[in-house]
Amino acid sequence: MDQRRSRSPLTNSHHHYPSHRREGDNRRINHRDNAHFRHTNHHRHQMGATPDQTPLRSKTLSTKKEHYERDFPLYKQPVEVGCFSLDSQRRFFNDNRQMRYYVEPDRNPNFDLRDGYRERYVKRDENVKEKLDHILRWIVANKSKLKKTSCPLDFDFVTWRGHLTKLLTTPYETKEGWMLAVTRFNGTLYISEVETEAARRERLNRPEWNKEMMYWGYKFEQYMCADNPKSAPDPGGVVNTNEAFCTVVQTRLTDHKLLFSGEVDCRVRDPDAPAAPACYVELKTSAEICTPKQQSNFHRFKLLKWWAQSFLPGVPRVVAGFRDQDGIVVSVETFQISKISQLIKNEYNCWKPTVCMNFCCDFLSFLKREVTEDSPRIVYLFSWEPHKDVTYSVHRDSPFSFLPDWYIKEMTEST
Repeated sequence: MDQRRSRSPLTNSHHHYPSHRREGDNRRINHRDNAHFRHTNHHRHQMGATPDQTPLRSKTLSTKKEHYERDFPLYKQPVEVGCFSLDSQRRFFNDNRQMRYYVEPDRNPNFDLRDGYRERYVKRDENVKEKLDHILRWIVANKSKLKKTSCPLDFDFVTWRGHLTKLLTTPYETKEGWMLAVTRFNGTLYISEVETEAARRERLNRPEWNKEMMYWGYKFEQYMCADNPKSAPDPGGVVNTNEAFCTVVQTRLTDHKLLFSGEVDCRVRDPDAPAAPACYVELKTSAEICTPKQQSNFHRFKLLKWWAQSFLPGVPRVVAGFRDQDGIVVSVETFQISKISQLIKNEYNCWKPTVCMNFCCDFLSFLKREVTEDSPRIVYLFSWEPHKDVTYSVHRDSPFSFLPDWYIKEMTEST
């Protein structure tokens, strides 16, 4: 979900995935005057500090939109380098057994998203924090094909697509902050989200109506997806949110080499469709739009997150089910990711893709500069709240550490 008959609409889009930049442009992108980096002389309070921690002088990164309104940065066409599956008990498999296939719905589908909520719903345990473990298992299982140089892993960053999505939307986010734990290990920076106290409170106190609406998104997928290319969807089955199919892609944002993974809802059934990720489809639900104000809010808020989530891994389209207040899908509409910027261009003071990507790029540059110690025992914890700057603190042997011993051992032995 929270997410090609001929060729991907992203493939030839110079604006979205430019194949080159002039040298002068790269210098402008990579060697800015740093006006949006601030140095402060006070020592940061170190959350969860232990006696061997060394207080550091803090540096911060602005999230103000105006700092990032420049040319769209080079972002190479994402390439799928692998995939993995998680089964009904959240067990990892280095294959595509959980792949599902998109089935075109009727024009007026009349799907009941409430069906099965009480009796056919197995929900993943949100108290279990998986961190980067599934991606790390995939790396270990595929390290022989990833090893191209003397480095065990020739990437600057490893993370989840969802963490990058949060970075893209940060300049326009006004409600929810975030915390990202970052560790440098063998030269690669690993980024793993830490649940904020506000998010934890929201999760533990989520009202029943909100829990049911979360189910509606998964139920919509069940109506739209088949288990194999020649079968039909089975809306009478169990919705189990432990199950997942994830793509693993590599790409480059200016000089940042990225390896990240994200869940994929389904792919088109046509065997002659373009190769992944261009054959993938993201599925979403949204309240039906009845007024100009609702239309504007849809463009300004929902389309931002849909665009960011799908643009990053190169998924070319979102299929959205619009539902009424009773959870009945009354219409389905397809949004081409490459055309979303045209949809929003007439909205006053709306979000801009270039701002999103430039902030993400500058944040990654900020990490490269600040995360200097190469040790799995050390975590740099980056924090952000709306209308404030990004700040960080440093923690050694703390509860924030997230690279497991089995991964450290495996990747150390391979050097």
